[in-house]
Amino acid sequence: MASIIDRIKLIFSSKANKMLDKVEDPRETLDYSYQKQQELLQRVRRGVADVATSRKRVELQINQMQGQVDKFTAAAQQALTAGREDLAREALTRKSGLQQQITDLTAQRDQLAAEEDKLVQASTQLQARVQAFATQKETIKATYSAAQAQVQVNDAFAGLSDELGDVGQTIQRAQNKTQEMQARATAVDELLSSGALEDPTGTFKDDITRQLDAMASQSAVDNELESMKAQLGIAAAPAAPAVEAAPEAAADDAVDAVEDEIIAAEADAAPTDK
Repeated sequence: MASIIDRIKLIFSSKANKMLDKVEDPRETLDYSYQKQQELLQRVRRGVADVATSRKRVELQINQMQGQVDKFTAAAQQALTAGREDLAREALTRKSGLQQQITDLTAQRDQLAAEEDKLVQASTQLQARVQAFATQKETIKATYSAAQAQVQVNDAFAGLSDELGDVGQTIQRAQNKTQEMQARATAVDELLSSGALEDPTGTFKDDITRQLDAMASQSAVDNELESMKAQLGIAAAPAAPAVEAAPEAAADDAVDAVEDEIIAAEADAAPTDK
């Protein structure tokens, strides 16, 4: 039973670690650690200040007692001078008690001074480590930010590559369909041109048919023109006349003859009155 519980705890711990890894930002963790180190450094500095204050107080007490010792020494001397040995003894007894207290306070002061030196040294070392950590922290944060930006750029390029790949496939499919439609249209034109496929509308003509129709149309125009010339009595112009006595008179006669022919043709075409 215990092994099953341990396995369940292990599974939940591993899942929690994975979730924390996804959520955790190393930059925030570094800033938090730096803040804690700063707080520790402040506590050490306050400890140094407290020890130094205690040492100062002990030194003040020692100085005050030393002044009282000097007073008792002077009082003992005055008592002996006055013949009061009993008073001199009492003054020296009190002086001896004060000296013992001064000795104890001096030992305490030396102990506090030693502790103060240790704390000052520890504070200096801790401050140096905190400063080194601050520099390393900023370096790691800058490196992490640069790596994060690079990952974002890579992800953007990856997404753009996928998008361009889809666009490329779309363009390729469009080109394939366009080529297929062009091939089908060309195939229909070829079938119509070869006669394998009849045009039900009769509007499609191949190149040979179009050329033949053009030649027939030109021949019909030429024949109609010659017929009109014959009806109007216009003879074909000579290729190169040798001598032309009166070209202007001949031209006028030809024009008059054409006009006469046109008038006669209109009179024949006009309906007769009954």
